[in-house]
Order: sequence, then structure tokens, then C-alpha cells
Amino acid sequence: MSYVNATPVLRVSDYQRAKAFYMDVLRFDSVVNEAGDPVTGFGIFRAGDAQIFLHSWDGPGEAWDNWRAYFYVPDMDAMIAHLDTCKQPFKGPEVTFYGMREIEVTDPDGNVLCFGQDAG
Repeated sequence: MSYVNATPVLRVSDYQRAKAFYMDVLRFDSVVNEAGDPVTGFGIFRAGDAQIFLHSWDGPGEAWDNWRAYFYVPDMDAMIAHLDTCKQPFKGPEVTFYGMREIEVTDPDGNVLCFGQDAG
């Protein structure tokens, strides 16, 4: 079995707030699709080759304190500078034992997102 790509589906409590965070802070640059009736509650967003799904959900959440998505970035220093400009807190950077330089960002709904670049 092999896969070409995988897309994280993130549960969010406030769709419009989440959309603003991903579009403005994390610079997803296009909305591929939005759906919901009567209020939009699902969207597909793209940034370069990366894609995420945001889905409104106010039900019980899983007890999970690890990453919900991992994004490879071409320029970690530029990513950090942008987050600083947006006054968005993050953890790191840290160079891992598996050769990546990573930071963690938590979105407004508590989804922990990891951003990594080859440390080499």
C-alpha cells in the first residue's frame, strides 16, 4: 500500500475564527471549497501543495495531546519571523534526533500543529 498524500481533518469550535487563523496567521492562500447549511461549517484550504480540512464540531473531543498535523516548510526562519510578526506564540525551534528543525503552534481550538524543515 502506498499513498500520494494525506490531508488532516481538524475539528474546530468556531469555523470563522479558525478560517481567519489558517488564512491570516498560517497563510493558507486559497479556499478550495466550503459547505454547510445554514452556516458554513466545513472548508478545504490550500497553501502550496499542503491542504487541510476544517470541520465545525462542538461535541466531545478525544483526549489527545499530540500533533494533529505536520507541515514541511522550505524556510523555517521565515516562518518564525512571520509568527513573531503575528504575535503568534510557538514552541521551539528544536532540532530532533531524526534530523528535523521543528516548531509547534497551537491553533485557537487547541490543535497542536508541527512545522518542520530538514536540519541539514
